[in-house]
Amino acid sequence: MSKRTVEVKSCPWPGTDPLYVSYHDEEWGVPERDDLALYEKLVLDGFQAGLSWITILRKRENFRRAFDGFKPEKIARYSDKKIAALMQDEGIVRNRMKVEGAVLSARAWLDIMEKGDGFSELIWGFVDGKPIINRFKSIREVPSETELSRKIAKDLKARGFKFCGPTTVYAFMQATGMVNDHLVECHRHAACMKF
Repeated sequence: MSKRTVEVKSCPWPGTDPLYVSYHDEEWGVPERDDLALYEKLVLDGFQAGLSWITILRKRENFRRAFDGFKPEKIARYSDKKIAALMQDEGIVRNRMKVEGAVLSARAWLDIMEKGDGFSELIWGFVDGKPIINRFKSIREVPSETELSRKIAKDLKARGFKFCGPTTVYAFMQATGMVNDHLVECHRHAACMKF
């Protein structure tokens, strides 16, 4: 985990929670282009709907264990018995619609991988392959959704993805570096532009 030894300017949202600080300093906003990692992040953002991200972050390893390492080819074949078992797993968010949504999203992901250029190509194609660099000075300026996140959400839903509304998609875009929403004074703003 990231340990800051000197006082640095940072986005305020991670607070002082070491797990949250590490996530902010090492992952959030770093451009992610791996098809499988993007699927995992989209599903986890879907599970986060209505909850705080730190709740999902604390359960992320449990999710990875319970969902077979987020391998879509396995998740797409989950039976009713497997879904019932997941509903008993206290290590994850036990919401049947979200669990079933992960299965349907896995099937949609597989369809994209089989018929197109891949999930990463699809997702990054919405931003012409380059992150959108925002220059927000205050957390109050950061939107919860944008016209682009609404467009992506509509496209993903049409392809069969679940729990991917505009707010969830915008959080996904921030997490995967499609948009750089680190505040300009944050030490990660410039760093995430180098990837």
